[in-house]
Amino acid sequence: MEHPIIISHAKIFQGDSLILSEVDFTLNKGEFVYLVGKTGSGKSSLLKTLYGELPLKEGGGIVAGFDLKTLRRRKIPLLRRNIGIVFQDFQLLMDQEVIKNLTFVLSATGWKNRKKIRQRAEEVLDLVGLSTKAYKFPHQLSGGEQQRVAIARAILNDPQLILADEPTGNLDPETTEEIMRLLFNIQQKGTTFFMATHDYHIMEKFPSRTIKCHDSKVQDLKSLNKFNPLDPTFSQQ
Repeated sequence: MEHPIIISHAKIFQGDSLILSEVDFTLNKGEFVYLVGKTGSGKSSLLKTLYGELPLKEGGGIVAGFDLKTLRRRKIPLLRRNIGIVFQDFQLLMDQEVIKNLTFVLSATGWKNRKKIRQRAEEVLDLVGLSTKAYKFPHQLSGGEQQRVAIARAILNDPQLILADEPTGNLDPETTEEIMRLLFNIQQKGTTFFMATHDYHIMEKFPSRTIKCHDSKVQDLKSLNKFNPLDPTFSQQ
């Protein structure tokens, strides 16, 4: 799939409230793209539309081959099996061991063979550097380790697209850098990332194409060197 996301002439609504208009952008296979904007500018609403939490009422949208405009509610789980989602607050099953957080997702997304389920869960834990933490509970892990579990969960079904909503928002600077290196390592293998963030220091350290929500519109800044983090329109305060 050459374009995991294609959005054209779209308007993003939250209920009856128009959040964003003039939404036009395409993500190419294997790209890492940042989504920036002030709190309340529409970043989360845009991401929720992309994974089916909010309906696309106007305009066109194709995500992972699914037409958002005609997407029926019963098909939303199928869309989400074809993409990965990483949240700021991890959203792990706190009463389940790490390995069970992963095997649960595989079982829920159609995997049947117990041996293959366990093997795939162990593979992704190894990939994110947590092979020794499989039988720990999330509360026994650091914040960075919990986010690594969340990333492992997102890549279980080998999605071509991962949507990440402030995945480093609750992490210290050193751990944030570790997580970003992990995400870019995954991206280098061909996965497309669309990541909402407030952290311009990370964007300077890991420059990439940037899309901005501002004044109820979406602007494609093409690359990080085309914006100035000191520009007051980018202020997050």
